[in-house]
Amino acid sequence: MPDPAPDSGPLLARLAAALERLAPPPQAKPDFSLAEGFVWRPARGEFRPVAEINRVDLALLEGIDLQRDLLLANTSRFAKGLPANNALLWGARGMGKSSLVKAVHAACAGEGLKLVEIHREDVASLPALLHALAAAPFQFVVFCDDLTFDGPETSYKALKTALEGGIEGRPRNVVFYATSNRRHLTPREMTENESASAIHPGEAVEEKVSLSDRFGLWIGFYHCSQDDYLAMVFGYAKRYGLDAPPPEIRAQALEWAMTRGARSGRVAWQFIQDLAGRMGKRLD
Repeated sequence: MPDPAPDSGPLLARLAAALERLAPPPQAKPDFSLAEGFVWRPARGEFRPVAEINRVDLALLEGIDLQRDLLLANTSRFAKGLPANNALLWGARGMGKSSLVKAVHAACAGEGLKLVEIHREDVASLPALLHALAAAPFQFVVFCDDLTFDGPETSYKALKTALEGGIEGRPRNVVFYATSNRRHLTPREMTENESASAIHPGEAVEEKVSLSDRFGLWIGFYHCSQDDYLAMVFGYAKRYGLDAPPPEIRAQALEWAMTRGARSGRVAWQFIQDLAGRMGKRLD
């Protein structure tokens, strides 16, 4: 008779122990009480706390009063647990779109509102992000800056489904805010090219427009006038104690804008940084 097979129990136990050591550790449950803001890292499935969010005071954002009031009202309702819309802030560059999102969050953060940033290239991971936030005991603004889609990208379809289209729907404790220079998030030539090659051209256009329709609140930003630009400059100068003679600030600010071929909140802030540096003052 053949010898009985040796006991394989110890060998299997060693193999199981080795596999357990090789397996990644279980993900820790995110602690959203650590900070007011977080950055989503999809590769690790984690939320990195931001110790201090880079933002300006809401009162310093000049020339966008209507836009400020619309977004602040929507965010304030949401922070209180009331229904609110996803928001798309679109239009002229440098006019304070992303600054407004962060400033409005600061105004409502006292009610426990959290800000979570997702990078544009990580939009495809939005369903996983929403799933992680759904069970948390906080209200979240998920923010994507400069959200646009180019060429043959299809990640916008994941965004459409995650925002409103899936069977799970958007969690009640989450709204999605995005900024873009484009109202419909895709370049005109991208839509035209797809329309030219489509069997039913109108369907290609509808596909792109339906993405913007997922945002119930559209807030447009436009190029500012000279008066608005100067109001931004003097608002910053007063806030940071830059007490140069007003005619001198005005002349230098206008020259600064002329050399850049634009007037905007960003240009005003860049001028203020230059002026403070020349005056030997810090912008704290």
